[in-house]
Amino acid sequence: MIKSVSIKNYILIDEITLDFNEGFNVFTGETGAGKSIIIGAIDTALGAKVNKDVIKTGTDNAYIELLISLKDDFDKSDFIKEGIEIENNEIILSREITASSNRFRINGVLVSQDFIKSIREKLIDIHTQHQSYNYVQQKNHIILLDNFALKPHRENVMLFKSKYRQLTNLNQKLAELNAKIDNTRQQEDFLKFQIKEIEDAQIEDINECEVLSKELDILSNAERLKELSYSAYWALNGEDNSIINALGSVKGNISKLSSTDEEVNPIEEEFINAYETLKEISSRLRDYSDSKENDNERMDFINERLSLLEKIKRKYGNTLEDVLNTYQKLSDELNSIEISQDEKIAAEKEINQLETQIQELAQTIGSARKELAKVLSQAVTERLEKLELPKSRFSIDIQPCAMNETGTDRVEFLITTNVSEDLKPIAKTASGGEISRVMLAIKSVFAQADKTNTVIFDEIDTGISGKASQAVADEISELSKTHQIILITHQPIIAARASAHFYVKKEQADTTKVKVFNLQNENRIKAIALLAAGEINEDSTAFAKNLLGV
Repeated sequence: MIKSVSIKNYILIDEITLDFNEGFNVFTGETGAGKSIIIGAIDTALGAKVNKDVIKTGTDNAYIELLISLKDDFDKSDFIKEGIEIENNEIILSREITASSNRFRINGVLVSQDFIKSIREKLIDIHTQHQSYNYVQQKNHIILLDNFALKPHRENVMLFKSKYRQLTNLNQKLAELNAKIDNTRQQEDFLKFQIKEIEDAQIEDINECEVLSKELDILSNAERLKELSYSAYWALNGEDNSIINALGSVKGNISKLSSTDEEVNPIEEEFINAYETLKEISSRLRDYSDSKENDNERMDFINERLSLLEKIKRKYGNTLEDVLNTYQKLSDELNSIEISQDEKIAAEKEINQLETQIQELAQTIGSARKELAKVLSQAVTERLEKLELPKSRFSIDIQPCAMNETGTDRVEFLITTNVSEDLKPIAKTASGGEISRVMLAIKSVFAQADKTNTVIFDEIDTGISGKASQAVADEISELSKTHQIILITHQPIIAARASAHFYVKKEQADTTKVKVFNLQNENRIKAIALLAAGEINEDSTAFAKNLLGV
């Protein structure tokens, strides 16, 4: 609710601050006194389009500030996104207007006019002879209808909304998967080609190139190696004057020494070991020489293998280890594409299941809405009759529409205030003098479903009789139990029901000024009397006291 409004240098107002009651607040005063300026200032603070002409003549800027108390369950997420801190569920909303700029602030944080407009319908509902907000907007009609329903229906609506969002997300995911799959079909073929090329190379040892290069070097020098090894063998043990034969004679001499002098025994042992080692070496050199033959077939194989591996390395890495790492990356990428195919199948299956559930839920919700619409249409029509609109008919029209997060129903409030006219959308039908009463009737019926806490009515009593005034007063009094009401009236019966009474007066001196007084006791009796008779006398005063119960 609006706890207070401060207005400075706005049209004809120098500076005023008004503290509102949480229930029924009324403005009275002579025609043209400036009552609507107060409502206009509140509307301006909440983002209404104005120009620099609202700045009071002789001043540089107009300033309006609202202190608003939020309900405990008010959704504060929009404020949090803007970096606005809220304490004690209160916000200070202000607008400063200069010749060249408009500045909106909430709790000191500069915000855009679009942001103010986005939250205004959650804070306030204004009905004037020229405009009406929440209840006129067709987008709100389905919300009001659903909020009025019993808990099972509201739970179904919430469940539908959740499943619809889930379906929307799945459809988006499926579209992304299809795009990914379409974009990667060529890539998939190329990945498979690359993977197969590496697999066909059958790389098992990351050092294979080095091993094969060494083997090729040996094979290329086979004749020279054979010659060198055989020459060494022949020198050691190849003829009568070989080293081993010569050492055999030495061995015999050492053996004779050893048999005579045991001191030579260690020498003999070491010599024999050396002698046998040389014989072993000579044997191995002979075998090595015999094994070295020209193997052109093996050389061809190695050259081809090395050529293949070099080609693979040029394409996939500097080393065979790099090639294998590339192979793993390519395999992972291919797997991700294949996973996308699996995800697509799973998403399509889930979408089909969700669509079936949602269609069934939409039918259940739609049937419930139609039944509720009949009841509420009749209830609002009866209220309209009470409010001196006896020829009016109100209907909640429900038509099928493309599926959205509210279901498959398009809900719209229709009305006719003339017996000869067909039902039409409420925004296009009610005249200026009727719109406030139409809104009051709807508001009264939908009070329990409406989450907007503050309602402003401008000139709600235009063109109504005393009987209708009593009905309007009763409706507003009842509505003020659940909503804060701020209202302009010329009817004493309505004004007397208010819990806070403000009197607006225009003063003409050097300049024209609008002043506002919060009436109490005798002053309020006089104001009601003046409304009733146009003058304050004994009869009008008695009438005012009777209305006020004093």
